[in-house]
Amino acid sequence: MSLLSETDLADALQKLPGWTREENAICRHYVFSTFMKAIAFIDAIAPLAEAADHHPDLRNVYNRVTVCLSTHDAGGITQKDMDLARRIEDVRSQ
Repeated sequence: MSLLSETDLADALQKLPGWTREENAICRHYVFSTFMKAIAFIDAIAPLAEAADHHPDLRNVYNRVTVCLSTHDAGGITQKDMDLARRIEDVRSQ
């Protein structure tokens, strides 16, 4: 899979509010009302990542979850990252 161009990346990020570029990844920071809701969110997105064979970097501190996506095989951000980010947003909006 090829890396997104700077223009394509900027366009894609405009359609993903809250997601930002952090070096060679796209990331979003989520805040939940409790630790258990943060863990439930991680549990809900894990099957999506597994099905896509694309595993995000996850960080959980109490009620906060940070998700970062990068296509390591390609060395940066690809459409695969954008697709999974959209699926993660669908989970968050439920």
